[in-house]
Amino acid sequence: MNICVFLSAADLDDRYTRPAREFAKLLGKGGHTLVWGGSDTGLMKVVADGVQEAGGRLTGVSVEFLAARARPGVDAMVVAKDLAERKKLLLEKADAVVIMVGGTGTLDEATEILELKKHGHTDKPVVLLNTAGFYDGLKEQFRRMEDEGFLPRPLAELVFFAEEPAGALAHLEESRGIA
Repeated sequence: MNICVFLSAADLDDRYTRPAREFAKLLGKGGHTLVWGGSDTGLMKVVADGVQEAGGRLTGVSVEFLAARARPGVDAMVVAKDLAERKKLLLEKADAVVIMVGGTGTLDEATEILELKKHGHTDKPVVLLNTAGFYDGLKEQFRRMEDEGFLPRPLAELVFFAEEPAGALAHLEESRGIA
């Protein structure tokens, strides 16, 4: 399975890097391919390292203004002209999506895939990995959107909330009939 991971390129605390590394190793050991922003910095590097060390494949989608930070030695790398094209290519190359900790760029990518699912333009499974409670507030906001009628589909059809890396990957594999 080609698993797109949306996440930060920042250097982060171990409470975020440890679960990300754990997920990456599970992804690699499962024979899956990481599809990610292509960066060789921060949390993106941690995940790419973990996948590669565990025997998984790497497909990066960088963007022109960040191309200098692109990871060398990957299985495939595409450089998009802008962030919109990058997001489109990441989603095209993915069979499933995992949202890890990140900033505004990660949030933008997350809402894009959820909007596509909401309108029936994709059926790819989406998991929000809520590491160290990072997305507790967002989870609460999504539930409020559902409760107050802002979502035309049940929240559970749009996104699966996982608290641990193993649960995230298990959900994706089960969704795609792999496990």
